[in-house]
Amino acid sequence: MPSLLDLTPVNRILLSLCLTLLLLSGCSSNDEDTSTSTEEAFFIAGASSLDSGNWPRAIEVFQQLEANFPFGRYASQSQLELIYAYYRNGEPEAARAAADRFIRLYPDHPNLDYAYYMKGMSFYSEDSRILGRYMPTDPSKRDPGKARESFTDFSQLLSRFPESPYAADARARMIYLRNLLAASEVHVAEFYIERQAYLSALNRARYVVENYQGSPVVPRALEIMTEMYLRLGLNDLADSTLLVLTSNYPNSGQVDANGNFIVSTQITDPSFLYSLSFGLLGSNKKDTPLAPTRRPTRLDTPYMVDIPQPPRDRSLLNVLTLGLLGDDGEEESEQ
Repeated sequence: MPSLLDLTPVNRILLSLCLTLLLLSGCSSNDEDTSTSTEEAFFIAGASSLDSGNWPRAIEVFQQLEANFPFGRYASQSQLELIYAYYRNGEPEAARAAADRFIRLYPDHPNLDYAYYMKGMSFYSEDSRILGRYMPTDPSKRDPGKARESFTDFSQLLSRFPESPYAADARARMIYLRNLLAASEVHVAEFYIERQAYLSALNRARYVVENYQGSPVVPRALEIMTEMYLRLGLNDLADSTLLVLTSNYPNSGQVDANGNFIVSTQITDPSFLYSLSFGLLGSNKKDTPLAPTRRPTRLDTPYMVDIPQPPRDRSLLNVLTLGLLGDDGEEESEQ
């Protein structure tokens, strides 16, 4: 068998090239096997953390997997798992951002509907964290911004994936969110009533009636509309709104047995003394009479209204002499 020294220079070059190619192909295959097994090990570790409920550890592992293998075969699935891990760890903003990133990177992924669903769930379940769990409050009395965003996310899911396995659950949650948003509008209207901002309260209640038909708070919105129309002196509109209220909700608490509307003649007055003494001193009630139902008398011209003129100021001499001398300011005002 000839040795390498017996080969011609051309043959030696060809042989070295062949050996180099064989070594390179062997190294690349070994590297590929190593990277695949490492990526799989990352994914298995992250999935194991999810199964055991160790959400912070799962987040850390899936973040490392994504950083080291952004284009690996587990890249898309690891991002879906990361969304869920953020959600269960009580990080709604991070879960929503991860869902948005997945939707942007994988617009044709078969599990895209899951990303939309988790995007809506991230804000829907925000009150299940520690504060909402141990100090339960009425969610309709808080900022409805996140509930509105969650409603939009679920509606996108239903419009794009009506046959999704998550569609039924999303639809049920949308009904709850819709009622929550309607109740929030009613609370704002009642807040305006306490501040005697009757027009603002009317607009809020009318928005509920126009946009949230079927909500349990629609009767209360109609009651607010009726009373605000009365307080603003718009009696015809109050009568028509009352007719809608009694026709659709005859059991309203502000309608008596004869079908007459019961006006709340007193509303809450935000008194500092009452609040400071926890209700022991002062009062939180204030008389709020209705607006006058009579209009000023019209003259011959339909565009003119007889508006009484205020009396002129009394003179200083009239004031000092207790009205005996000087100009009392009444003669010209009576003409």
